[in-house]
Amino acid sequence: MVKARTDFPPVRACLFDMDGLLLDSEDKYTLCHNILLQTHNAGPMTWDIKSQLQGRPANEAILRVLSFFNLSHVNPDSYTTDLHRIQEREFPKAQPLPGVEALLQTLSTSENGGRKIHIALATSSHEGHFKLKTQHLEDMFGVFTKERRILGDDKRIPKGRGKPSPDIYLVALKAINDTLDEGEEEIKPEECLVFEDGVPGVIAGRRAGMRVVWVPHQGLANLYAGREAEVLAGRGEGDEILDEHQLGQVDDGWGEQLVSLVGFPYERYGIVAGK
Repeated sequence: MVKARTDFPPVRACLFDMDGLLLDSEDKYTLCHNILLQTHNAGPMTWDIKSQLQGRPANEAILRVLSFFNLSHVNPDSYTTDLHRIQEREFPKAQPLPGVEALLQTLSTSENGGRKIHIALATSSHEGHFKLKTQHLEDMFGVFTKERRILGDDKRIPKGRGKPSPDIYLVALKAINDTLDEGEEEIKPEECLVFEDGVPGVIAGRRAGMRVVWVPHQGLANLYAGREAEVLAGRGEGDEILDEHQLGQVDDGWGEQLVSLVGFPYERYGIVAGK
């Protein structure tokens, strides 16, 4: 039995996924797919397939959808074009999830041992979709400076290395370290806290050597009931993971599951809120 680690250094950087974690846009994705699937006499999308799509590059996600619903006769490019048309209508309706605005504002004025907490965004959404979902929420997303917004089409992420690969979170950490104030020590992976709702994202965070807070949609939580410890260890989709040395161990203390971001336990991570 693995002994849970308790001697973590205080968190100095918080790295955030977006869809389903900061915004209710995961529900919008489901709605858009269901509208389109209905025209192909398929669907509706359930969490069996939905859980496989979260955080993944769009082209990979669509191939999985078409395969799951036996729509091999549907051209992926045509499906993508039709889906984007629906998303352009629905994405601007995205809204913050409970506790998000308060958490981001608090972190922007918090500290750890006299040093400020740094934050970055790490989302698989490409720039076009990012703008659709956030242009009406500029005040909230203003806490993420441009250089610390890592989007799915960021050229620093190698092709084919989307979540569950760790690259996006390692790029986000580098973006923070490259823009630290003079005199600040470089932040290490174990000083980072990744906020995720999807299983591929939790795996990505663990493989990056970072601590993880998992805040799943209730539908996803139900799907993984009884397997939460495996998810938090970064082992939620073991068949796909080749680099065993990057995975955690069940109950190793590096991950925590929360129902929502309301009332986030700052002190548990060495963060002095609002100082």
